[in-house]
Amino acid sequence: MGHYFQNEKEIEAVVQGFGSCTTGADDFKHRNHLTVAVWYLRNSTPEQAFQKMCSGLLHFLDHHGVGRKKYDEQLTLSWIKLIQKTIEEMNPDLSLLQVANMVIDRLGDSRVVVDSSSSEFNP
Repeated sequence: MGHYFQNEKEIEAVVQGFGSCTTGADDFKHRNHLTVAVWYLRNSTPEQAFQKMCSGLLHFLDHHGVGRKKYDEQLTLSWIKLIQKTIEEMNPDLSLLQVANMVIDRLGDSRVVVDSSSSEFNP
């Protein structure tokens, strides 16, 4: 398993950089998306995590003057669902650090195919 993060402060820095838009648009890569999504999913319900991710992405794009055409709500939902499913398959006692590293390990290739056929969260 890869050790992308050494501690939770590094994870918090990614989330804070995204939320405050201090991270540059070109520096916010796929692994950063995964990290923020894991953080939201660990700290709220899947529905809340999805809403936070959507509003955060739109705010981030607007702040950096990137066209909203890069934003795909259905794709965001599919990724949130996939990350949630991946987390649910893990030991619930794992730390945020372990979960984030494992999610990136499993889903870090942005070419992972996500199922966007269902728009409902599976309870």
